[in-house]
Amino acid sequence: MHIMEGFLPPFWAFVWTAVALPFVAYGAKRTIKTMRADTKMKALIAIGTAFVFVLSALKLPSVTGSSSHPTGTGVMVVLFGPAVTAFAAAIVLLYQSLLLAHGGLTTLGANVVAMGIVGPFVGWVAYRAVRSSLSLEQSTFVAAVLADWTTYLTTSVQLGVAFPGGGGIDGILTSVIDFVAVFAITQVPIGILEGVIAAALVGYLARVGSVTKDRLGVTA
Repeated sequence: MHIMEGFLPPFWAFVWTAVALPFVAYGAKRTIKTMRADTKMKALIAIGTAFVFVLSALKLPSVTGSSSHPTGTGVMVVLFGPAVTAFAAAIVLLYQSLLLAHGGLTTLGANVVAMGIVGPFVGWVAYRAVRSSLSLEQSTFVAAVLADWTTYLTTSVQLGVAFPGGGGIDGILTSVIDFVAVFAITQVPIGILEGVIAAALVGYLARVGSVTKDRLGVTA
């Protein structure tokens, strides 16, 4: 992640774009509704989107056609949920592909599915599952780490089905495992570090911002 411009076969580029579009469209609708309901949310959404942009622009070479980096989506999904995160990630990935040659337009759909949809959704589910038993910072850590790792697992699946290591399902699984193994070298520690950063940031926002505190349901 991000899968570079032109790397995916046209068929898979189309498939992932078609998958991403309805989620991004719904996310845009939810984002507009959120901002209209409370104008103070505009600044918080902007900060969260900027956080995603900066962290996901820090790339380390990982495997041909991709790179390894934090995603930043754990913070967004904790603050706003998966729908708004999908829209924010789509904007971030679009700008990165146009301005930084980070990812591409033909692979935008695949990158959005991995970093903007599947990863954040898993992080959000994990956050909701552990929030009642863990502190805000601990829950955010779990969400951010799982969102990061799931993003790269999804990318591995996308690359595995596009470039199977042989015929049938066994060839796909072999390829997916190979991509996961390469990503894991850098992404396991990066995901943990991202979790620490996300937990610290959300904890800070909850302490100093009444809007964030209300949104997260922090009582003390």
